[in-house]
Amino acid sequence: MNTDRTRPAGRRDRTRPGTVPTRRTPHRPRPPLRPHQWFAERLLAVLSGQRPVHWMLGHTIGEAYDQLAKLAPASPLGAGCRRPVVRACHGTQPATGVVEAFASIATGERVRAMAFRLEQGPDLRWRCAAVDLGGERLPAVR
Repeated sequence: MNTDRTRPAGRRDRTRPGTVPTRRTPHRPRPPLRPHQWFAERLLAVLSGQRPVHWMLGHTIGEAYDQLAKLAPASPLGAGCRRPVVRACHGTQPATGVVEAFASIATGERVRAMAFRLEQGPDLRWRCAAVDLGGERLPAVR
C-alpha cells in the first residue's frame, strides 16, 4: 500500500495515525544517590520533623546522634508551611573512607546550609560522624 496517497497534504513523516512513535533515545534510569546525597535527604527528614531522631540511630557514630538529638526537637529545617528540599549537595573526600559534605536546603523562599561528615566503617557502610547547621537565613535565588 502506498502511504504517500493516504497522508494529508504537507505531512512528511512516515507514521500512520494511531501508531505510537518509537523513542529514539533509550530511557535512562536515575543513577543511584551517592552516600552524601543519601545522607542529606535523611538528615533533612530528621531536622525538618518529618522523621524521628532514632531513625538515624544505626546511621550515626560518635557525637553525631547527640548533635541530632539536640537539633531535632526545634525542627530547624522545617520552619514555614512548605516542605523543605535539598537544592544542592556536594561532597569532597579528604581521605580514604571520609566524605565531608554540605547541602543547601530550601524551604519556600529561605535557604539554609547544612554540613556533615561521613565515615566509612570496616563493614564498608557509611555513617554520619558530625552535623552542623549554619549561616544566616538568606532569600532563595531563583
